Amino acid sequence: MNKVRASVRFRGRVQGVNFRAHTQKICRQHHLTGWVRNLPDGDVQALLEGRESDIRSALEACRRGPDAAKVDDVTIDWEEYRDEFASFDICR
Repeated sequence: MNKVRASVRFRGRVQGVNFRAHTQKICRQHHLTGWVRNLPDGDVQALLEGRESDIRSALEACRRGPDAAKVDDVTIDWEEYRDEFASFDICR
């Protein structure tokens, strides 16, 4: 069970379209921990921890986003697992 950490940036129409709540729901369904937040430049950033296969599945679902969202690009930086979080939360 290979656990990893992924720092993710979503670009496109991802703010004001319920994207963070959508991401939180998906990540919790995949038993991931971490957080998601809006960035001042209009992007959304997320930090996920868990099994690599679960992260990949969750990110594929997040890429589709809620109906009003349009994800144009996703960048992922893979990092070493740190077991830093107890849940997956929305940062405001």
